[in-house]
Amino acid sequence: MDTQGDVREFLASRRAKITPEQAGIPCFGGTRRVPGLRRAEVALLAGVSPDYYTRLERGNLAGVSDSVLDAIARALQLDEAERSHLYDLAAAANTTGRTRQRRPAKQPIRPGVQSLLDAMTDAPAFVRNGRLDILAINPLGQALYAPAFTHAARPVNLARFCFLDPAAEDLYPDWNNAADTTVNLLRTEAGRDPYNKALTDLVGELATRSDDFRTRWAAHNVRLHHTGVKHFHHPVVGRLDLTFEAMPLPADPGLTLTAYSATAGSPTHDALRLLSSWAATHTPANAPAEQ
Repeated sequence: MDTQGDVREFLASRRAKITPEQAGIPCFGGTRRVPGLRRAEVALLAGVSPDYYTRLERGNLAGVSDSVLDAIARALQLDEAERSHLYDLAAAANTTGRTRQRRPAKQPIRPGVQSLLDAMTDAPAFVRNGRLDILAINPLGQALYAPAFTHAARPVNLARFCFLDPAAEDLYPDWNNAADTTVNLLRTEAGRDPYNKALTDLVGELATRSDDFRTRWAAHNVRLHHTGVKHFHHPVVGRLDLTFEAMPLPADPGLTLTAYSATAGSPTHDALRLLSSWAATHTPANAPAEQ
């Protein structure tokens, strides 16, 4: 990834989203030449010199202090995900070629994690990495994502499925929201692990093959994805409105376990039970193999 370019475009895009009124800066008429705040206005709000902020926005975060990052985050009214992303970009800017920590290309799933997945018989669940590769999954989870498993390539990649497989628009009734979330998660991971070649290759592939991906990637939006509701339209059981919990695995840096559930007695709960019955006879129980 181009870390310096990412810093420049991220800060400029956040600055463009804040109006003077939102920032509490009085306007006295006239035409503004830039959307959002000027660099000098961000510098004023952050308590740094305009020249220093300009240097930062040009992508030079080397040596920047936490207090300055906090001040810029407040000035730009960054949310939690954006603030974390700014810190990740600064961390990348302050590492040398010799100290860059690259995660292993392959992260084997520990037997204990697979046993936990297999024990979750009533909840679709899977383990993914930051690149959105599904590295392990239980039978109900594989049944839920059955359209993504129709192709031979392994591991299944949820970003590639979302943007390159027409079946995604059927599985995700709100495809635009799913696409936004997918890109935002990849952009967040790129800040955490900017020297991950597999991630860079995936982004390059998707940007080349999908206009929808390329447009979203250029927006530099990020998000944290810990809990919420996800909607599916499954080809066998129909509409599913599932609550999810996404839990990082402390013993396996970079891996996240995601599990879905439904309120007892709800139509989705009944549909999930039907999906479980279908999975017992139609879905292979084995975890996806690595490439």
